[in-house]
Amino acid sequence: MIRRTFLFLDRISNRTEQNIWDQGIDDWEDFIKAKKVKGIGTKVKPHHNRKLMDARKQLYSFNSAYFSQLLPQSEHWRLYEFFKEECCFIDIETSTVQSDGYITIVSLYNGIETKTMVRNINLDFGKLKQELKNYKMIVSFNGSVFDMPFLEKQYPGILPAIPHFDLRHACQRLGLKGGLKQIEKTLGLRERNKVIERIYNGDPLKLWRMYLGSGDRYYLHLLVEYNEEDVINLKPIADYLYYNMKQRMLLGYQ
Repeated sequence: MIRRTFLFLDRISNRTEQNIWDQGIDDWEDFIKAKKVKGIGTKVKPHHNRKLMDARKQLYSFNSAYFSQLLPQSEHWRLYEFFKEECCFIDIETSTVQSDGYITIVSLYNGIETKTMVRNINLDFGKLKQELKNYKMIVSFNGSVFDMPFLEKQYPGILPAIPHFDLRHACQRLGLKGGLKQIEKTLGLRERNKVIERIYNGDPLKLWRMYLGSGDRYYLHLLVEYNEEDVINLKPIADYLYYNMKQRMLLGYQ
């Protein structure tokens, strides 16, 4: 989808972008090769061509950071297919949902395996920052409101300047309502650990408090499992959202 994106060109709106597609110009190559593009002035087109050639160069150099500045965050999803193999799905747990809390767990998922870091055990600024450098894109659920601000507050400078695909906002664009658990049910994703859901009401804050109060690592194990379930389920949700948002846009629905 990124190679079909023209929004970053000067004075190109969603409607203008759709008009470009309607002319049979499907990607950057088509635009550059076209002698004329309806709605684009002949004096402006050479400038657009140069900007598209620069974007092409940056894309094939896998410079995802270039696009994080070029596109508004609401459109970072367009990069997902291209950088899918180098995405970092991320989810955190905290001691409280209030801003004065602290991070208890960070889980990262690359589509194959998870890496989980726990406070006072292996959660370390240097290791986490180095790990995040391995990725070209971040995917979260409501991370722009919760996870990223928490991480940046506790570990200033921890986040790389790469695109961020926030699934919650994408869900809203497709009319999918509710939090992560509700979205999982709507999409028919695998069931979660029933012990955590039934006995502990799926409450990570409660599990952390019980672990601190008792010192029993059983509760920590449950919390880690809960968090890893969260982060693993982000991938099928991202796949679903990307495909459906792409189809919706190409059909002319914004």
